[in-house]
Amino acid sequence: MSENTEQVIWLTPEARDKLAQELEYLKGEGRQEVSARIASAREEGDLKENGGYHAAREEQGQQELRIRQLEDMLRKAEVGEAPAGDGAVGPGSKVTIAFDGDESDTDTFLLGSRELLGLDDSALNVYSPQSPLGSAILGKQKGDEASYQTPNGKSVNVTIVAIEPYVG
Repeated sequence: MSENTEQVIWLTPEARDKLAQELEYLKGEGRQEVSARIASAREEGDLKENGGYHAAREEQGQQELRIRQLEDMLRKAEVGEAPAGDGAVGPGSKVTIAFDGDESDTDTFLLGSRELLGLDDSALNVYSPQSPLGSAILGKQKGDEASYQTPNGKSVNVTIVAIEPYVG
């Protein structure tokens, strides 16, 4: 896989718009709100023992980190529609795999990113198409087998049991 492909983040147009709106808010109104809290806390006096000031500065740091994350995601985003359900594993697919062909040992997950469909806190696991598992099953059909290497070097064999478009 090329270096450029490894960094692509797959997004639906809706997810991209949601992330762009979040970025716009954080860079505008969000920054103003945090700056106002910092200024208000600064007026209270001694900054060394001012918990409100330190909390607002911490919030500002977290917000600036999220701004950089969003800018990076949007810069690397490959925008497309959710998979049409053509039977092949692709970004936006909900995939069920069986480990070593044992259909009693399965895992179901979303192939993509949490931002793909605006997932915040889902019980569904999410694997990137660039992860070892994701790249091994990308483009495979139901019934196909694939193998991938874990970070510790172990080879894992999986069989695609089910593929369906993710519909939140």
